[in-house]
Amino acid sequence: MRRKKVSSNPQTHELLVREVGARGDGLAVDEAGHRAFVPLTLAAERVRARVEGDRGELLEVLTASPDRVDPPCPHCGVCGGCALQHWSMDGQLAWKSDQVRQALAREGIETEIRSVIGTPPGSRRRVALHARPGPNGPRLGFKGRRSWTVTDIQTCLIADPRIVAALPGLRTLAAAFLDHPKSAPTLRVTATETGLDIEVSGVERKSGGLSADRQMQAAEAAGALDLARLTLGGEPLYQARRPVVRIGSAQVEPPPGAFLQAAPGAEAAMQAACVAAVQGASRAADLFCGLGSFALPMAEQVPVLAADCAGESIEALKAAAARTSGLKPIQAVTRNLFREPVSAMELRGCDVIVFDPPRAGGFEQAREIAGSDAVRVVGISCNPTTFARDARALVDAGWRLEHVTPVDQFLWSAHIELIGVFER
Repeated sequence: MRRKKVSSNPQTHELLVREVGARGDGLAVDEAGHRAFVPLTLAAERVRARVEGDRGELLEVLTASPDRVDPPCPHCGVCGGCALQHWSMDGQLAWKSDQVRQALAREGIETEIRSVIGTPPGSRRRVALHARPGPNGPRLGFKGRRSWTVTDIQTCLIADPRIVAALPGLRTLAAAFLDHPKSAPTLRVTATETGLDIEVSGVERKSGGLSADRQMQAAEAAGALDLARLTLGGEPLYQARRPVVRIGSAQVEPPPGAFLQAAPGAEAAMQAACVAAVQGASRAADLFCGLGSFALPMAEQVPVLAADCAGESIEALKAAAARTSGLKPIQAVTRNLFREPVSAMELRGCDVIVFDPPRAGGFEQAREIAGSDAVRVVGISCNPTTFARDARALVDAGWRLEHVTPVDQFLWSAHIELIGVFER
């Protein structure tokens, strides 16, 4: 049956919200059955919204859900960084758990879904801040809801306090990269043990890159901020200290722009699951290993085969392992696991396999894992839909998905991380 939509001309409608969709927006209908997604709304609410096509802009909540709360952030509703601050924590965690259940159900998989592991405000160590010219200097913050316009933030309740404290200085730093009309800088900021590490992208390069004056301006701003490191497109502009993150007992020096779990508390929960899985094992594998978030803690117990396509991250993992005493051997290899998954034959002898693919999942690698002689698999994912698809490959090969634990790593967003444990 064809879905009816309201007119493409903006109109004001009174709507009843049926449910919250997968992206965190309320799915609402009017009396004629027209449907639209309305951000910042909750199930069973009656709202007034300006609607265009199948998208709505909330104008007024006429009947509020008992789960509605006052958003704690002054930028909520304008900034597109958080989608769920208007929802009670119990309500949104229950919804996230149900999103995992629904994704598995679509693949015909039933399992125990354990309590959601939450992360507190102020714990996110990685943020991507966009910079654009403004009337009184650079605007620095997150893109607005359904907009390319950057919301100039003065605070951020999800971010590590060290990042929040640096916001004024980061605006000064951003000014060095805004001298060209085609520049749209993004500052990827990571709070490390030795200070903030910032990788800048989106800067128009002419005649070999940033001018000497602009490089000096950036370096001076970095020094004033006491950054550990500042890089542009992977090339250093300033470095006072090597950035360091602790993973298990190892100290790792991440290359510029390297993937790192967003919240240390969420990472610790995932690491605990992996370490528990290797108890009594003789060897483990960590596929899509990145910097070794799971390989390094597991290597405190068993030898590990680690693989990832990011060569610089693999080298950082090797270096960290080499200078950390007490670890079992780690065989770390650079390999594109989408084009050349580690085969079931190569996984022989690995009793436990951990795989943590990007959002797109790792179906071909999951098929090879399914055919291996391992006794336990730990799947970690930031996308329940692709996790369920990959899980289907294991279940079809005789594996049981024993349990899944959702992890609310991305506080107040619709994103859901999860840990799934498979056994034969």
